[in-house]
Amino acid sequence: MGVLVLLAALPPVASSRLPERLATHWNAGSGRPDDSMPLWAAALFPALVWAVLAAVVALALRRAGTGGGAIPRWALAGLGFGGVMLLGGQASIVRANLDHADWRDADSVTSWVVGTLVVAATVGAIGFLAAQRAPAHVPSATDGPVLELPAGQRLVWLARTSNPWLQAVSAVTGLLTIAVVVGALAGLADPPVALAATPFALACVLVLACSSVQARVTERGLDVSFGPLGWPGRHWALEDIESARTENRTPVQVGGWGYRLSGLGTTVMLRGGECLVIRTAKGKDFAVSVDDAEHGAALLNSLSAQHTR
Repeated sequence: MGVLVLLAALPPVASSRLPERLATHWNAGSGRPDDSMPLWAAALFPALVWAVLAAVVALALRRAGTGGGAIPRWALAGLGFGGVMLLGGQASIVRANLDHADWRDADSVTSWVVGTLVVAATVGAIGFLAAQRAPAHVPSATDGPVLELPAGQRLVWLARTSNPWLQAVSAVTGLLTIAVVVGALAGLADPPVALAATPFALACVLVLACSSVQARVTERGLDVSFGPLGWPGRHWALEDIESARTENRTPVQVGGWGYRLSGLGTTVMLRGGECLVIRTAKGKDFAVSVDDAEHGAALLNSLSAQHTR
């Protein structure tokens, strides 16, 4: 929705400094404009393209039965690439037409198109890498109340939790960052104004990193990673873990949401309730609020016991 609003709003916002028709196509050889659109069409056309792209992806996900699960890599990559290309293209068009009385006098957009392609490809690649991978095996209640370790088999426990409120805050600050940057690129504000995007960008990244967490138990120990890219992360080898257990904790007990330090030790609090808690060899507790923490603790204890034999 944010991309749609930005695409449709950018030309009208700058309408006082734009000609009645906007140059929307440039000759590849000469770099001069060779086609135009009315301002209203230049605003609505890319917005319509984005709406169709988003609708096609949503329909494909619904037919694939993934509407309530993790978004596939192709969807994140496609939406990221397409969104940046459309926003960059719209900003380039507005900037090229800015303060010209006739669309034929519009500036060249070659360098802006090249830059947009590079950024779009980077965002698409990040989206592809950020997509959630399915674990090789996740123990469930059908594995039995006591996790026995069959000879020759490897068990992996994986749990992921996210906080929609923190994700919403990250999305809002991210959209504010994009709006400021796109406005500066389109020439609607002086470059120093773009510095106003810095605190929004920093808040977006920090909140996004704390908005989701993934815990994984393997023969290597416990790995806890943050954010959609799984970075940063923490690792404890089996020999560094004294014991594992579950506890019910609330944000009030640990001092709020996110990565918290309190009298209970370190807690990654994304939702109140069951937490996986480990006691390290140094006598410190680390807790993470994830579902199915009981199975994670049981597997971690079983692996630790096997490791010390």
